[in-house]
Amino acid sequence: MNKDRYKNLGIKPYEKGLLDLSDNVYCYLQPDGGWGWSNAGLIVDEEESLIVDTLFDEDLTNEMLKQMRGAEPKAMENIVSLVNSHSNGDHCNGNNCVKTNEIICSVSTLEEMAHESPEVMANLIENASEMGELGKFFLDCFGSFNFKGVTRRLPNTTFTGQTERYVGDKRIELIEVGPAHTNGDILVYVPSDKTVFTGDILFIEGHPILWAGPVKNWIAACDKIISMDIDFVVPGHGPVTDKRGVKAVKDYLIYIRDQAEIRFHNGMSALEASKDIDLSDFESWGDAERIAVNVNSLYREFKQETLREDITILFSQMAELANK
Repeated sequence: MNKDRYKNLGIKPYEKGLLDLSDNVYCYLQPDGGWGWSNAGLIVDEEESLIVDTLFDEDLTNEMLKQMRGAEPKAMENIVSLVNSHSNGDHCNGNNCVKTNEIICSVSTLEEMAHESPEVMANLIENASEMGELGKFFLDCFGSFNFKGVTRRLPNTTFTGQTERYVGDKRIELIEVGPAHTNGDILVYVPSDKTVFTGDILFIEGHPILWAGPVKNWIAACDKIISMDIDFVVPGHGPVTDKRGVKAVKDYLIYIRDQAEIRFHNGMSALEASKDIDLSDFESWGDAERIAVNVNSLYREFKQETLREDITILFSQMAELANK
């Protein structure tokens, strides 16, 4: 492989804050895109708006909403809907800050949110000093966020498959592509502006993390995006990209699937395989330790098992790889 093809995948400046993409479609970016530093979106037409995702805590979300109100004051007074692309807290912990009557997600995402708790995150941060290397890794990943200040607000509308919303005359398609990254991932597609918000189906210039799978669904989601008529792809993490960035993520998923399968049939454990797989083609991407989760999930697929590994074990393995 030519590793340069996986570098410089951004097509817009990657700076913190609100970026106007086209015709009142905005994204909110949070470099460096690593653990918890997620993106969000704002779609506006005829003094109405729709927001795609909130951030990991309420302080960050309120900072984002302030910028959105500055750019579109009238539209932000009439937020038609807030969409949660999936269940991870860095895309929904700020829901309570948004003044809207509807929060929408997939059925599977709402079910999964029952297992995502900012209180648990706050307790882990508080007790990290007693957890050795795992605690240090956890603080490195999540110590910048204020989980104690989060008041959970769950979606009140759900769907399966596909649905749509209108903001003014703009049609917005909500397309379920999970289980992939999580059980209920969705894409938010704005055909008139040739823009798609992907949630964590895309990590650009960062290693994806396969919490749920199967990987074939994630690869199919990448193909779905590639088939769209789009100019702008807003990932869940990382810079705004185009189809080249989507193809890079697809290549990564296919590569680790194939490499993990070889080692599975050779009798390696998942952790041994994680340490053995050559990731040099993706050396410019952040958070390479996520290979531990990815291989663990792939091994579960190969064994046709449904029960996921304990999250503490997975984070311990990632901590070990991060400290190599």
